[in-house]
Amino acid sequence: NFGIMEKEGRKDFFSVDAELELVDLQIAELEEKQTELNARKSRLLKRVGAAGGGPKAFSWSKDLEKHLKTSFKLPSFRPLQLRAMNLSMEGRDLFLVMPTGRGKSLCYQLPALVSPGFTLVITPLVSLMEDQLMFLNGVDVPAVCLNASSSREHAKMVMAGMTDPAAPFKLLYVTPEKVAKSKLLMSRLEKAYSAQRLSRIAVDEVHCCSQWGHDFRPDYKLLGILKRQFPTVPLLGLTATATLSVLKDCQKILCVPEPITITSSFNRTNLFYEVRVKGANNDSSMSDIATLIKTKYKDQSGIVYVFSQKDTEAVAAELQKQGVEAYPYHANLHADDKTKVHRKWSRNKIQVVVATVAFGMGIDKPDVRFVIHHTLSKSIENYYQESGRAGRDDKPADCILYFGFADLFRISSMVVMENVGQQKLMQMVDYCQNPDRCRRSLMAVHFDEVWDDKGCNKMCDTCKNGEDHVSLDLALHGRQVLQILEVAASQEEKVTPLKVVETWLGKGPAKRRKMIQTTELSKAQAEAVIVQLLVLDYLGVDFSFTPYTTNSYLKPGRKAPLLKSSTHNLTMKMRKTSGTSEVKPPSGRGQGEAKASKRPAKEDASPAPKKGKKGL
Repeated sequence: NFGIMEKEGRKDFFSVDAELELVDLQIAELEEKQTELNARKSRLLKRVGAAGGGPKAFSWSKDLEKHLKTSFKLPSFRPLQLRAMNLSMEGRDLFLVMPTGRGKSLCYQLPALVSPGFTLVITPLVSLMEDQLMFLNGVDVPAVCLNASSSREHAKMVMAGMTDPAAPFKLLYVTPEKVAKSKLLMSRLEKAYSAQRLSRIAVDEVHCCSQWGHDFRPDYKLLGILKRQFPTVPLLGLTATATLSVLKDCQKILCVPEPITITSSFNRTNLFYEVRVKGANNDSSMSDIATLIKTKYKDQSGIVYVFSQKDTEAVAAELQKQGVEAYPYHANLHADDKTKVHRKWSRNKIQVVVATVAFGMGIDKPDVRFVIHHTLSKSIENYYQESGRAGRDDKPADCILYFGFADLFRISSMVVMENVGQQKLMQMVDYCQNPDRCRRSLMAVHFDEVWDDKGCNKMCDTCKNGEDHVSLDLALHGRQVLQILEVAASQEEKVTPLKVVETWLGKGPAKRRKMIQTTELSKAQAEAVIVQLLVLDYLGVDFSFTPYTTNSYLKPGRKAPLLKSSTHNLTMKMRKTSGTSEVKPPSGRGQGEAKASKRPAKEDASPAPKKGKKGL
């Protein structure tokens, strides 16, 4: 009876799995149709002059052209900027999706100068606010801000100026927290609205509204009050990264019934994308980063992103030790210290800022030649935005990500409570693991854009290196990993990812080695196999919570039962590096018969473990 039940259960599993694959196919078809319709919509918008940016002249056109040249010292508009400005000046609600460095901010800064009253700008970070104010003050555009560090005198001046026809500012920057929690600010905004002094509301990083976005912030959900209280004031939502589903969510949250959406291509042709494997030895990757900065990027400005506030201090200290002028930046740094680091870096007095994501959104330094990620980003959207700090002057710049096995689980435990956090993380991991697909094509999937790899022009490591990979029998290796988890489960033991790797390599008690099939893969290869099994859902991650930390353990994934079948074929491609150049597809039909790759001679090599006996 047990055998019949097991057979029936397996049959049900394959039936459900087949149905899920069909649903995935239907979703892919719908997404393709969505992309096609968006492209058609974009073509129609270009054809209609009244949509803005066409041949039609507006009463404000001459003033926009004048201030573009005299105030902002720019010779011409970038693509889509004028269309967005005309729509906003016409009083339309608008969502603008445009890559980092393509001039989104100008789409509300310039109209603010030629409109009566002032524009209210909501930004999520004080660093972003300070950066914009530094720039605007430098070009004599009157702008002020209100945040937690504003003095009482300054706040009083700003509040009075909101209803003063002769107010000394055209742009008022506030945080979403200020809008949500300051009754005085809302009272003043209502008076400014009544006096027709509130000309426009700009919500920067608008994707922060949505829980389905990559950077959700609770206070953004309360911004719907602005459109409810000030219905005739046009709202402009700006982002570099939101998908259409996220924008739909933002539309509901902000109470914007029928916004026009303008979307630019995500592609930045001047950025070179590269992924490097980060070994377990942190000293090695730090030495690599320091050498890069001192040689290839000598005297050039850059950012190094890290996982935590503690990491900013440690990595900055290590870079300084190795002769790099680097300083930390994170949310809990004293406000004066943050401003000092930001300004020194902006003026090239500091070469590198080592930062958490608290530093970056909206940073308008054009000559950043490199953005290095010491640690994995939590989503492709985050990575696109963070790496997008590079090359805003349209000159070549590099975006390098160091991908480490342990980092994956650090991030995984951080996003465990986020909606689709694990899903987005696995998409980011797939970006890092995939050795034969253009980096841009992997990004394009997330931005609802059809991508032709020729458009990359060899501006990513995958396209540059060509067919530089080999294949592994992932099904065979997956069965061996699954066996380790089953043995642990039979002993009521949870195993961490590191413990699984070590056990698979033949380390640990001799008794356990006799119960499993060990591998002759290198440690780096073994880690890559486990990561790929996670991406494909043959493995999963279980979490254990304590008051001080979140622990990660490996477990069989949704597709694990498929590995039980010896006829289930599954391969993975692995980049051909010093540790993988001699990998051959394993031969043999079952556990214990696979020929694994030769061990590398360098630091990835571990002593070749003895093969254990097949588990009973």
